[in-house]
Amino acid sequence: PLSPRAKMAAAEPRVAVTAPPGYTGEGRPGGAGKRGGGGVLRLTGLSPSALAVKFGARQRSPHCLLVKEHRVREGPGDTHPPQRTLFVLNVPPYCGPEALSRLFARCGAVQSVDLRDKPGPGEKAEKGTSKFLTDRTATGFQVAYVVFRKPAGVQAAKALSQEGPLLISTESHPVKTGISKWIARYADSVVDQEELKAEVDAYMQDYDKKIAEEEAKAAKEEGVPDEEGWVKVTRKGRKPGLPRTEAANLRVLEREKRKRARKELLNFYAWQHRETKREHIAQLRKKFEEDKQRIALMRAQRKFRPY
Repeated sequence: PLSPRAKMAAAEPRVAVTAPPGYTGEGRPGGAGKRGGGGVLRLTGLSPSALAVKFGARQRSPHCLLVKEHRVREGPGDTHPPQRTLFVLNVPPYCGPEALSRLFARCGAVQSVDLRDKPGPGEKAEKGTSKFLTDRTATGFQVAYVVFRKPAGVQAAKALSQEGPLLISTESHPVKTGISKWIARYADSVVDQEELKAEVDAYMQDYDKKIAEEEAKAAKEEGVPDEEGWVKVTRKGRKPGLPRTEAANLRVLEREKRKRARKELLNFYAWQHRETKREHIAQLRKKFEEDKQRIALMRAQRKFRPY
């Protein structure tokens, strides 16, 4: 069955757009034309081809993958080069990158397979990305960008629609589903402590090396004027910050409290004046009771000393 997006793409006909006067060209999106007389700009190859696939030999009704050549304006950070990239729509959840690579391997050598939730510009993968920091697994239908090593692979993949249904899961390369897939996913989610420790140690060594290089570079540039006579100021000579211990935090809070108390208006309202009087009287009474107890204690300890 086709998804709504795939039905709309399959029903899209080839179009012919009248070019403005003074433009002639092949009509390739993002291409540049030459100045000349008026002409017709024909957009060809926009309609995708339906490629029938089956999960297994026992499946009766096939599933349709919509494939077409990926044509965009090539940029500096694009990982999907034109003329060698096949855009695949309506990819089912059980069809992973390995299955797609094996499916299109008959058309030519596959360089990479990029699965995504929705179409978008390609971005270069960061070097040294940890395998422990993986993105969430998509659960619905996806789109794929299959990059071949040669442009002939794209044309051969588009011609596969004339053949019979292709099998995704075979006896030699079975695709895991159901409980076996859940067990394999759980096994992959268990982190190997030794491998994780080795990766963390390697990262910390690279980080320490980077910090040492930056400090050496800052020490080398300290006090050395540039071409215009300016001297670069570094952080090496600055006073380090105070340690954020519990005692230091209490001192900072006490200092802020005294600062706020100096800014407050004392006895500005009538109720503040009454509260101040009441607190003063309570303190006097408390001090009077303490003095009475101290005098009684002194009288009890007094002894007769004639000499």
